[in-house]
Amino acid sequence: MSEIKVGSNRSFGIVFFIVFLLIGLYPLLKNNDIRIWSLIVSSVFLLLGLKNSKILTPLNILWFKFGMMLGKYVSPIVMGLVFFLVVTPTGIIMRIFNKDLLKLKKRNINSYWIKRDDQKSDMKNQF
Repeated sequence: MSEIKVGSNRSFGIVFFIVFLLIGLYPLLKNNDIRIWSLIVSSVFLLLGLKNSKILTPLNILWFKFGMMLGKYVSPIVMGLVFFLVVTPTGIIMRIFNKDLLKLKKRNINSYWIKRDDQKSDMKNQF
């Protein structure tokens, strides 16, 4: 398994420049005043990001660890919700209507071979 690497300080700085720029300009959508503090923070991130400054390294590592922690805990929760809210009810409904889409039920027959009546192609002139 390969080790996951922390992204570059340049991309980290540019991403947070965009985030804080959006935070600063968002009030304009509701005809409010822009957030000056956010624009200042945004410009600092842009300057440090374009300069590829080492000052961003601790913040970048902290952000990376936060993302890894989120992935460790949120992903199983989301997948569990998908399973119990989508897959399980679908399986219950299929059992209620006695459907066997994968043909897994055991039957008393000599062969489980599926005979095809209509042949889709003869494998000549495939392209």
